[in-house]
Amino acid sequence: MKQVFHKIMSLVMAFVVLFSTMSFTINMHYCGDTLVETAIFHKAKGCGMEMGIPSTESCSITRKNCCDDKQLSIEGQDELQMQFDKVSFEQQVLIASFVYAYINLFEGYDEDVNSFREYKPPLVVRQLYKLDETYLI
Repeated sequence: MKQVFHKIMSLVMAFVVLFSTMSFTINMHYCGDTLVETAIFHKAKGCGMEMGIPSTESCSITRKNCCDDKQLSIEGQDELQMQFDKVSFEQQVLIASFVYAYINLFEGYDEDVNSFREYKPPLVVRQLYKLDETYLI
């Protein structure tokens, strides 16, 4: 049980370190006020209604583009603290008390402790469930 718990916790901590240091970008394409497409790690394709550049630049009328691209960047942690030389006294006390409590939490008993082992059970004179006619079904 203790080994399984340690393996699960080490796996969880590995995922925590992986996801806290990973950076990624979410690209979103809106057509008007409606979200059309969302893409992670690559550019969102779009809905095909993007306005192109007019072929003649002499045109003075321009139309507003109804589509909009938004980008959300989530930056991961770049530096990890690998040295523990700057641990305060309060943190040392906390770590020491946690380790002590954790080690003593999983102590098992070597023998089965029963205080009633030397006493004999009472003799059954009558079976009460037959007298009261109550049966578990």
